Amino acid sequence: MSRARSICFVVACTLIGQVNLAASADEQGSTNTIEEITVMATRAERNLQDVPAAVSVLTQDQIQRGRQRLGLDESLNRVPGVFSQNRYNFARDLRLAIRGFGARANFGIRGVKIYADGIPATMADGQSGVDDIDLGSIARMEVTRGPASSLYGASSGGVINLFTEDAPEQPFVETRVSLGAYDHQNYQLKAGGRADKLNYLLSATHLSYDGYRDNARAEASQLNSKFRYDFDATSDLTVVLNLVNSPTAQDPGAVTLNDLSTDRRQAQPRNLSSNSGEALDQQKVGFVYNRSIGKRHSISVRNYYLWRDFEAFLPIGSHIRFVPDDGVVEFDRFFWGGGVQYAFSDLLFGKPNALILGVDAEIQEDDRQRFVNDAGVRGALTFDQREQAEAVGVFLRNEFSPADNVTLIVGLRYDRVELAVRDRFLANADQSGRIEFDELSPTAGVVLELNPNASVYATYATAFETPTFTELAVPARNLDVSLGGFNNVNAQDAESFEVGLRGSFFGQRLYLDIAAFTMEVDDEITSVSNIGNRSFFENADTQRNGVEAYATLELAAGLRLSAAYTYSDFQFDRFDSNIEFDGNSLPGLPDHQLFAELEYQHPSGVYVVADVLHVDELYGNNANSVRSDSYTVANLRAGAALRFGSWQVEPFVGVNNLFSESYMSDVRINGFGGRLFEPAPKRNAYGGISVRFDVR
Repeated sequence: MSRARSICFVVACTLIGQVNLAASADEQGSTNTIEEITVMATRAERNLQDVPAAVSVLTQDQIQRGRQRLGLDESLNRVPGVFSQNRYNFARDLRLAIRGFGARANFGIRGVKIYADGIPATMADGQSGVDDIDLGSIARMEVTRGPASSLYGASSGGVINLFTEDAPEQPFVETRVSLGAYDHQNYQLKAGGRADKLNYLLSATHLSYDGYRDNARAEASQLNSKFRYDFDATSDLTVVLNLVNSPTAQDPGAVTLNDLSTDRRQAQPRNLSSNSGEALDQQKVGFVYNRSIGKRHSISVRNYYLWRDFEAFLPIGSHIRFVPDDGVVEFDRFFWGGGVQYAFSDLLFGKPNALILGVDAEIQEDDRQRFVNDAGVRGALTFDQREQAEAVGVFLRNEFSPADNVTLIVGLRYDRVELAVRDRFLANADQSGRIEFDELSPTAGVVLELNPNASVYATYATAFETPTFTELAVPARNLDVSLGGFNNVNAQDAESFEVGLRGSFFGQRLYLDIAAFTMEVDDEITSVSNIGNRSFFENADTQRNGVEAYATLELAAGLRLSAAYTYSDFQFDRFDSNIEFDGNSLPGLPDHQLFAELEYQHPSGVYVVADVLHVDELYGNNANSVRSDSYTVANLRAGAALRFGSWQVEPFVGVNNLFSESYMSDVRINGFGGRLFEPAPKRNAYGGISVRFDVR
């Protein structure tokens, strides 16, 4: 810890020195102030300069313009501290990690809270999904990097807030068609406008994709809509409706390095014989009501409901004793919840003070069955249980400014999470059980404004994460699923100390965002093995130190250079069941990651964007005995937004993996039999056109 704290101290002193030098240059060369950016990272609208945490903001152009729109990672690569994998396997979903949280996930997203328009895409058990994220209607993305449980509760090692576009005053209709390699087809129809007090936006999309590898086809249709009704200047109600139908998302599986040398595009034979893949149907509706009461008080109320029908054919088991071939998973899910938040701003001891109080509550009910996967056909029932997760959290946060350029922040949250299982398949004994987690999550921070354009901060933050139902399965060393009850996997707890700088310098031509942190994670929920179609987990202590830097430089009119660098030193401190792993690097995470982008936009609407991503080598297992090589991938996209009266036409083209680099799209941590690797496509192209008509 002493070495890590010393690193943070040195970085902090260096940053302050650089700020003072840059501030002098600003004072001599420009009287402009930084463009105000407001964020919702603190669950209330705040100037980014006043937030004592690493927060990145992505704009609509960075998310949408000229993108192929296969995954969130297309734009998230520019965010330091974020590592993404698995864009091309829709059956496993995007694998997303923030400062290492989420790297262990075999499917879906763990350890990271995701919200869309204030409605959670993270379930009560901590599992997040991005099936219902409509990339074609996102206006802004905020990424909070690092522990945030004092505000967001369990599984908040990082937070991603997504915001759908607000329709303009002028009604519009827009259509977009994108076609690409491997029979990629993406169609969108979007419309919006304002009718008196109602602001509305609707977006319908359809995706079809054969995939680079065999058995990788995906098909999905989606409707995303947002309606906001402004009762008056002080209150509004937003209604969000999202429908998703994905009848096909095949899984080609992971292969060995030897398999890759013979055929990069092959699917795992067991995945072919098992008809491996998934299908889902989901509906979600959410309500958010906001009201200001005078100048000092405001209240926000949210309520949401989700229904999900899911079926997955997993590769059949390996016929190991006690592990049945229950490779068909089905569940019906009902998830609902809500929350109330109150904010009060006034003077305390004659100085500005802002207080936030809130409560969140949600319930997840899964009716889950497993069946034998009989060569791709559903067989006999092997598992039948009712699962329920309940989560309740109460939080407060106070921001006090004892001086004009100083803000002090303290926060505290109490959470109770209960997981319960009622077993209805008793042939292998009653495995019903109930487990409860109680956590207290504090935070404290200070922000020092050095000049109107820049600030530094220091913060102490915490996060905790409960295991999911599947992570509570009996440990791999026992393999006896007839034991019943829960495995003794504890909730993990993280404590982080961080210092950072953000601001604009040299006449606002340069923007910098730099953070350094040290973190201890106790009882980290860790994947220990994959056997058959099951993964098993235990607890281990880890230590994480890192530096994250992002910079944007205006080189000339319309020409911008951006870069993001991440250094991660993540290691096991203690691994009771495998002490030989102590000191090993955490698998699935590179030590170094560098992203750079050169963007040119002409006043005529023509744009060209070139980017490159370098990812260091990473380990594929806890033993650090298998590695995935480093890689460097370059991409190029270009287009033109052309205006013709009420019409806007935007043709675009793009090339992914410009130099045809051989690299891994995903590495399955601790994969059985050396089957860890999912290769990414070589050079491939796409193109399309969007046409928009503004109704006058």
